[in-house]
Amino acid sequence: MAEMIPSHLDRVRRSTAPEVNEEIDLQIERNIRFLAQKPPAVLDARLRELELEWDIERVLETLASSFVFVGTLLGAFVNPWFLVLPAVVSAFLFVHGTAGWCPPLPVLRRMGKRTRNEIDVEKFAIKAIRGDFNDLNFHSDQQLFINRVIDAVRAFRV
Repeated sequence: MAEMIPSHLDRVRRSTAPEVNEEIDLQIERNIRFLAQKPPAVLDARLRELELEWDIERVLETLASSFVFVGTLLGAFVNPWFLVLPAVVSAFLFVHGTAGWCPPLPVLRRMGKRTRNEIDVEKFAIKAIRGDFNDLNFHSDQQLFINRVIDAVRAFRV
């Protein structure tokens, strides 16, 4: 059974076109390289933005619940045929929950919606650049350090 249901950390990436995953990964790297030369206040601001960023699961859940709610109301008060909408959306949610794919997923990924893991990769890279892990004492050369952070980000991808 575990082999049929992909891990929640990688099922969206596995259901996303490789070129879309690559573009999202490259954007994370561009963000990290850009922020590597910025003062701590800019890093702090970006971390606050990342804390507020909705991951793709939250977006899908919000969209689905909105469609179910509206479809149910329309079905109850306008025309019973509108009850097809919550049924279809529920089926999409089931497929997404078990396989990690649903019809809105490719559109949302192309719009740049990221998984929680992808957001966390950027967060932890920024924290490393900011110096949150300096106690680990694994960098002395700034450029070498940034390259190691990027390498760690690449290795962290699922």
